[in-house]
Amino acid sequence: MAHKDEKRKEARRLFVFDQQSIPLIAVTIGVSEGSVRRWKRDAKSNGDNWDVARSAHLMAGEGLETVVADVVEQFVTLFKATINQLSESDEISPAERVKAMASLSDAFNKMVSSAGRVAPKISELGVANDVLQRQAEFVREHFPQHAEAFLEILEPFGESLVEVYG
Repeated sequence: MAHKDEKRKEARRLFVFDQQSIPLIAVTIGVSEGSVRRWKRDAKSNGDNWDVARSAHLMAGEGLETVVADVVEQFVTLFKATINQLSESDEISPAERVKAMASLSDAFNKMVSSAGRVAPKISELGVANDVLQRQAEFVREHFPQHAEAFLEILEPFGESLVEVYG
């Protein structure tokens, strides 16, 4: 019986923390998919919902931040590729091109806004980087004699911001 309990605990751990699928869990711990599904169902009826625990784990800590960062990165890559295609296409009229670019810009703004709400650390890091860039421009324009010293500390400070925000 203790061996079965260990496998059940391992199945839950693999499902919740490692985000593995039930078929993969079954193969990994050497039981049938039906057993894993039954353990999951029984746990739910006893108040331990593996799906809720999995979602909570994903949303806790860096899990959600990582997912949002990946989605934003994929979106930006597609956004850039689409903009490039639109600019290079001879088959689309200028008016249609402008319309498509406006639509893409709207989608981009919505993506950035929703990513900031879902994963505020990413948004905070973006604001922090923007402030640093603006400060660097300000120093260059108004205090050029201090620009070299400012740039000397800017990079290490930027790295410390990444540690704090993301």
